[in-house]
Amino acid sequence: MRIETERLVITEFDISMAESVHRGSLDEDNRRFVPDEVFETVEEAAETVGYLIGCRKSGQGPQVCPVLLRDGTYVGYVQAVPIGEGEWEIGYHIAGGYTGRGYATEAVRAFLPAMLDALGTDRMTGICLADNLASARVMEKCGFVRQFEGQGNYQGSERRICRFLYVRRGTAEQTENAR
Repeated sequence: MRIETERLVITEFDISMAESVHRGSLDEDNRRFVPDEVFETVEEAAETVGYLIGCRKSGQGPQVCPVLLRDGTYVGYVQAVPIGEGEWEIGYHIAGGYTGRGYATEAVRAFLPAMLDALGTDRMTGICLADNLASARVMEKCGFVRQFEGQGNYQGSERRICRFLYVRRGTAEQTENAR
């Protein structure tokens, strides 16, 4: 996969990105909102990048793609994670120092149609902690509709969450949901 936007390139991981993945995972927002995606060492990041490369090649498991600036600087990732039979959840992270510039919105907007095609589906779920206002705003800007806010399972514990649903425009389900 290679998707180019005005400012970004969404592509495939290679092991040389491990150090950038490590550094990008250490910011406070990542520690707060997705602590299972913090890599304390380059070796941890390299192991995970290797695993993700295998998942992309096999089409099984999380489908994660790095987000780069046009100059090749790693700024984060976008992903589709299986959450049930034929169900997928969007995920994304833009590293500290690069947030607040619209990169997450730009990446998700570009990634969604290509990944939906690759997965053979027209819908994607999004879940974030209710106090992660930036993440909720990204999903809303990208056409996700808030379905639920309240107590729910988030990474193995009960937390206050927001659940969103994206349905590709022009599908029968999207038309039905608009009524």
